[in-house]
Amino acid sequence: MDDNIKKIARTGYVSKGLVYAITGALAFGAAVGLGGSSEGKLGVLKFLQKQPFGNVLLGIVGLGLLCYAFWRFFQSIKDPENIGDNARGMGKRIGFFFSGLVYLGLGGYAIYQIFKPSAGSGGSKSGMLPPEYLPYIFYAIAIGLATKAIFQFVKAYKGEFLTKFHLDAMSNINTRKTIKWLGYAGMVARGIVVGIVAYFFFRAASSAGSEEMKGTEEAFSFLRQSSGPWLMGLVALGLICYGAYMFIMAGYRKFKD
Repeated sequence: MDDNIKKIARTGYVSKGLVYAITGALAFGAAVGLGGSSEGKLGVLKFLQKQPFGNVLLGIVGLGLLCYAFWRFFQSIKDPENIGDNARGMGKRIGFFFSGLVYLGLGGYAIYQIFKPSAGSGGSKSGMLPPEYLPYIFYAIAIGLATKAIFQFVKAYKGEFLTKFHLDAMSNINTRKTIKWLGYAGMVARGIVVGIVAYFFFRAASSAGSEEMKGTEEAFSFLRQSSGPWLMGLVALGLICYGAYMFIMAGYRKFKD
């Protein structure tokens, strides 16, 4: 595989890890009463923009997310790791493609936030889809998210994600253990959050689209209301682990030549 493609992929993993780590840190702060917030990925981008040199940070992360989107599209279309064209392989590649769309949207949103026109220019909602189509769209999104959540749990159970690393070549056993446990914790936490968001979309679809779309922020609120702040805190820590796992992925992931 071309070295430039590898660099793009590694840059994408770092940016994705940063978004998940901040998402988890903010949610954990909210869970333990440290003043954080349980906002999702879009909230993280807004959080970054409010920091000193916020537009610079947002631009760097946005470009990194676009790199990750490119890598997912490249995996989907070019199949650089020979996943294959059978049912299982095509399922993975379709998943890569939709993942690319998500991060293309996030990266584009980050860049847009930097250069968007000032408020007050007005807008129109005339381009929105007719309400009768919303339930079908919500059901499709819900099924996709539910499948993704199940896939996260399956990956954690089977430990398939470990095959992406040269674990046998790592002399430090603590490094191998760290990769394993960060991956396990991150996959489970991600599966929980995505599963709750899928439930929200199913509920919105069954109510004929009358309910608002809900994301990560509402998923954490749901955890807090149903099980208290301790479960929300554990899941938030899991997302921090997933972010750290992405950082390790950037440094240690193996690519096929």
